[in-house]
Amino acid sequence: MKNERKFTVLIERDEEGYYVATVPSLRGCHTQAKTLDKLMKRTREAIALCLASEGMVPSLELIGIQQISV
Repeated sequence: MKNERKFTVLIERDEEGYYVATVPSLRGCHTQAKTLDKLMKRTREAIALCLASEGMVPSLELIGIQQISV
């Protein structure tokens, strides 16, 4: 059985309509795509690449997301 880890992924949409995924627990781990299906595939690939280069990373628990206007 494979040892799987769960990662929180923040998904936003940019001005051009692309979906952008960021993995907060992995520094510099982000990707983008035109569709959510493609984004999820690319996000899994990006996580695998980040893990290969960073090794072990601490587990973080998602508490919440807020939007703040400045």
